Order: sequence, then C-alpha cells, then structure tokens
Amino acid sequence: MLKTMIHPLHVEAGARMVEYAGWDMPLYYGPGATEEHRIVRRSAGLFDVSHMGRFRIIGKEAGDYLNHMISSDVCSLAPGESGYGLLLREDGGILDDVFLYCLAPDEYILVVNAANLHKDRDWLVAHGGHFNMEFSDESGKTSLFALQGPRVIPVLEEITGEDFSGWNRFAIRHLSLRGIPIMAGRTGYTGEDGVEIFVDNSGAIRLWTAILEEFGSRCEIAPCGLASRDSLRFEPGFPLYGHELGEDIRPPEALLKWACHMDGSFIGRDAVAELLETGLERKLATLSLLEKGVPREGYEVLSPEGAVIGKVVSGLYAPSLDKYCANAYLPPSYTRAGTELGISLRGRVKRAVVEKRPLYRPAYR
Repeated sequence: MLKTMIHPLHVEAGARMVEYAGWDMPLYYGPGATEEHRIVRRSAGLFDVSHMGRFRIIGKEAGDYLNHMISSDVCSLAPGESGYGLLLREDGGILDDVFLYCLAPDEYILVVNAANLHKDRDWLVAHGGHFNMEFSDESGKTSLFALQGPRVIPVLEEITGEDFSGWNRFAIRHLSLRGIPIMAGRTGYTGEDGVEIFVDNSGAIRLWTAILEEFGSRCEIAPCGLASRDSLRFEPGFPLYGHELGEDIRPPEALLKWACHMDGSFIGRDAVAELLETGLERKLATLSLLEKGVPREGYEVLSPEGAVIGKVVSGLYAPSLDKYCANAYLPPSYTRAGTELGISLRGRVKRAVVEKRPLYRPAYR
C-alpha cells in the first residue's frame, strides 16, 4: 500500500490503520471517531489528506481548458481564489468532484479524490490536446493537511501574528509556520471553518508536529482519521464520491445544479440541461431513524405502503445530532421534509423521516 509522508507519525500515535484507495490511512486514533468528530466541532482537528491527487495546469489557455473540463465558472476565479466543481462525462455522469485553486491567471492546482486519481488524470490529459497549456501530476511532490474547527483561524492568527480579518472563505494565503512555508486555502470538507494546507514533502513531518504542538498549547486539538472525516462531511450535506456521487449520477440528482455554470460550455452541459428540462426521476434525500438501528449502505428504503423506492448510499451515526441518519436517492415525491418512510435493516423495517438539509450548519467567523 502507498503511504503518506507522515505515515510513521500515524503509527506512532496508535492510529487504527486501514486501506483506502490503495493507501494505508488512519481510520481513527485513541479517543475514537466520535470524540474526534466532537473535537473538530468545538475546537480543532488535523487530518492527513495527502492521499488526494494534485494536478498543476499552467499556460496561456489553462483557464479556457479548465472551464471546458469543469462544471463551475472557472474563469470567474481571480488569482488567490478557489472553488468547487465537477468533472462530467458527455452524458452528465459525474466522474469526480474536485477543488480548483487559482494561483495566477495562467496557473492552477486541481485537487481530486484519491480513488479517482488515475481515471481523472487520463480523462484530463485525453481532452487537453487543443489547448495551449501544460498538465502535470504533482501528487507525490507535496503533502496536504486539513486543519478544521472553530478555533483554527483565531489560533492561526495568534501563531503567525497576521491579521486574517480580510481572509475570506475560499481565498488562498502564503504563510510560514516555524519557518516552514505553506500555501493555505480557507477551505475544508467538515462544515467548519479552517484551512487546507499544501506543504513541500521535505517539511511535512515538521509541519504536522508543529501544528499539534502550537495549537495544543493554545486550544484543544487532535489528529483525526477517515471515520470522523466521513461523519463531519455528512452532517453539513457534503457528498462523498462512491456514495452520493458516481458515474451513474448526474448533478441535479445529487442537488449539485449550483455547481454547474449553465451559461458555460463544459463537457456534460447539454446532458444536464436536458435533465433539467425533462425533470428528475430521483434525487438525494437525507433521513433519520425514529427507531434504534444503523442504516447501512445498500439497505432498502420503503414507501409508507412498503414498496422499495430507493437504497441507502451513506448511513452512519451523526454525533452533532445524536441520531442515526442516511442518505438515499428517492423519487422526488418522497423527498419532502417530514415525510415518514421505512428503512429495511436486514428485513426489520424501521421508521424513518426525511430531514431538512443540511442537518448541521456552522456559524463561520
């Protein structure tokens, strides 16, 4: 299995390691996933997300190329800004959800999901021949950390001595921590404020250690694994590829029409427009159980009359709500908040109710 630069620190800290997309990654540490989740919600958590892919696109037509490949309005990004988007097939199926950082008018960094790295790279390279730009895979050159929680920005201000009052969400800054240069985007996938940090591999171990030491002297912080990252992204309604997203799912079904710049000419745009014209046969909904049970992926969702109307794509315990919850694709007529349905847990039908999304909405600074 592949290992990130700070893999030895995960093992040394006693993390429960698991295989994920070909990488040996921490699932959780000593306190457990639920406590990691709660620490991020109330203070700060540090995640190693170096397994994610990182591509650099440079050149005179880099923006035009990315505007063609990604569903969002890439050309609206100014240097120092970032944004979320989708890679789509011609039929509108979602190849991946991605995050794009604009460093300069002719330079971008694209972050993709680890499980899709090779697929995305092949797709992007195959469609780049007509554009004046250069594409390179820099996944092995840098490390990527996510520092998340309501205490992150105030403590980072204290550590660096800088004023972050003008640092908006999705903006990028170049900083230094204990002499280690980093690029930080005020982004994240937990529903909390925080930053995602790019650092050269040569400084990765020192930076990870420095963050835990510097933050640990000022607030509560913990290293966090994949399990808490999953529950943290679930509560604010962020999709996970392979669950809420896939090549058989199109953006409006996943409630991601907002991520599609319909005045643009991105690959898959016509298929999305056609779906919006003809109407949806299914869309994503969030449910919570009204009875004790765990709604696991693949479990059937039932109408009040007992007919199978969908299947769970993500199911887990949501610590911030103290509920067991699930995401499922359902006919639109069953997705209204307050609708009571059933979920079959290995043949035992449990009552569930459709919830208003998102389940959790933080108050950003």
